[in-house]
Amino acid sequence: MVLSASAALLVLVVAGMLHIRAARRERKAYAASLFNLGRTYQFGDGVTKDPVKAVEWYRAAAEQGHSGAQRLLGCWHILGSNGVQENPTEAARWYRKAVKQGDTLSQYALGTQYANGVGVPRNPAEAARLYRLAAEGGLVLAQLLLGESYYLGKGVRKDPTEAARWYRMAAEQGFADAQFIVGHMYLIGDGVAKDATEAARWFRMAAEQGLAQTQFNLGNMYHTGEGLAKDDAEAVRWYRLAAEQGLADAQFNLGRMHHFGAGVATDEAEAARWYRKAAEQGHAAAQCLLGVAYLNGLGMTKDSTEAVLWLGKAARQGEAKAQCLLGYMYYNSDGVDKDYAQAKRWIGEARKNGLEQAGEAWDTLELWKY
Repeated sequence: MVLSASAALLVLVVAGMLHIRAARRERKAYAASLFNLGRTYQFGDGVTKDPVKAVEWYRAAAEQGHSGAQRLLGCWHILGSNGVQENPTEAARWYRKAVKQGDTLSQYALGTQYANGVGVPRNPAEAARLYRLAAEGGLVLAQLLLGESYYLGKGVRKDPTEAARWYRMAAEQGFADAQFIVGHMYLIGDGVAKDATEAARWFRMAAEQGLAQTQFNLGNMYHTGEGLAKDDAEAVRWYRLAAEQGLADAQFNLGRMHHFGAGVATDEAEAARWYRKAAEQGHAAAQCLLGVAYLNGLGMTKDSTEAVLWLGKAARQGEAKAQCLLGYMYYNSDGVDKDYAQAKRWIGEARKNGLEQAGEAWDTLELWKY
């Protein structure tokens, strides 16, 4: 049978396509073999570990188009690890090759290079484009950063609603930082309708993963009854979890709960212990209350010198109550040498900060004279 010219051409085209596909499969299989050899030498699987040989085989695989090898070379050039010299420009070159093959991790990594101007010119728009590719591929970190891009208007038009959409995608994958952000957006009504109950739901998800800030937020919501039934015992539980992770705000609030006996037995010594932990991290309100505890002997031996120390730390951070008390201590020579100028200074500062008692003290002590 004699084929027509058009039929013969079609046969040739089909044969050519099949040949190309076969060649691609062979190249892919060859690249995978080279990649596996790299892993063998990297991890010492049946051979002596040899980072240099591992890189050689990975590079050979990358040159044959293996996206995983291209990504590894990009990563190692960023970090300057595994025997590869730090070279962000070379990293971008390898990431770019993997990006063309749809590698989501490389899309994300190259996006961060463009976002920060590392190895490439800074380009927020290109960063956002790459984040979107990776985010659409389900990469949670890319979803988080794309949300941030929309929230801050970096490389894209500022759009809190679109930011919330991408943050939610990351949150729904269980990423605690995204759950915290989504909760906060519901709490204040930013990009979504304000909904304290929904905020508490997202905060709880992150809190149960151990994120201290959301444990603190959940404690606040239980304490105030916002979005949840008021429950001080439950507030104390969440404050404590956050406080034990070193969150100063939680340590301060936990101290307050012990001071007032809210959700827990009144215990001034325990209150002072938590105030101290927060105060040592520079928490001004905690420094003030620790000073007050020393001043009045609450949960500890009365010590005016220590009171002056902690009230002074808080006063220098602008804590009005501490400024006023410190001024009184200078005026009365309590724990410090009498100094009317310092009394005037600190009570004057508290007065400027709007503390009513400071205004009264200013007039009663006639500090305007000094």
